[in-house]
Amino acid sequence: MTATTVGAGLAGAVERLRRAGVPSPGREARLLMAHAAGLAAEAVFGWPERTLDDAAQARFEGLVRRRADREPLAYLLGAREFWNLPIRVTAATLVPRPETETLVEAVLEEAAAMPSGWPRRILDLGTGSGCLLLALLAEFPGARGVGVDRSAETLGVARLNAESLGMAGRVDLVCGNWGDALAGGFDVVVANPPYVAEDEIAALEPEVSCHEPRLALAGGADGLAAYRAIIPDLNRLLAREGCVALEVGAGQAPAVAALLAAAGLERVDFKKDLSGIARCVRCRRVESPDWAKKALGIQVLPD
Repeated sequence: MTATTVGAGLAGAVERLRRAGVPSPGREARLLMAHAAGLAAEAVFGWPERTLDDAAQARFEGLVRRRADREPLAYLLGAREFWNLPIRVTAATLVPRPETETLVEAVLEEAAAMPSGWPRRILDLGTGSGCLLLALLAEFPGARGVGVDRSAETLGVARLNAESLGMAGRVDLVCGNWGDALAGGFDVVVANPPYVAEDEIAALEPEVSCHEPRLALAGGADGLAAYRAIIPDLNRLLAREGCVALEVGAGQAPAVAALLAAAGLERVDFKKDLSGIARCVRCRRVESPDWAKKALGIQVLPD
């Protein structure tokens, strides 16, 4: 293998990534170089004449080739930051998105109006990498959490994240279908379920459509299938004064709010992400006996 320098390797990689349509090719090439060569980011900038050894050069070229094939950068680096936490990711998990942090913010707002010590129990339906559950547990050190996912492989990634962040003793991971196998009593239920309509997946950027797990993306014909599965169970899963925060796709908030209202959940509202999109639908558990009966389909007769 012909020896090359950091600077020369970067120049070739930037051009290749640009031709492949990768956003921010210069920034991404530098991140891949730092990862492949075991360098700090500043060393990539400050020492372009450094010669790469054969092993580092081979690693870098392999990473660039995979990125040019539009494999997500987070998969190549092995991690993505979420709520200032380093979250391990693999091809078995979605890449954590900044907009999902809107759900953490929504729960923190709810906690501000509750007594000290709330919440005690947190449930994350479709936990994936565990990023959402672990971010909430970082904010509420007295709480315990349960993460549910249908994929045992995905739960393995979540377990590694809980261990690396020192939270393994506060987390239980369950392989199952939403809340089917769980008893109630959760103060907070959060979920970032699959919400992309089946016929829209192919039009997404290739990092998503070709590489992220379809199970975590596909939300049925209209994108709402997971909400129809989750929402009828929420009153059973929630403790008194419990709250729900669900991530939704652009334009889906009214439809999901209608499903929640039809199930009898109260105080339904929206929280926007930094792009101004209604990204989180939030609500509270039914407290009125009449509402609860209606939610269960039981006729309520006048006194």
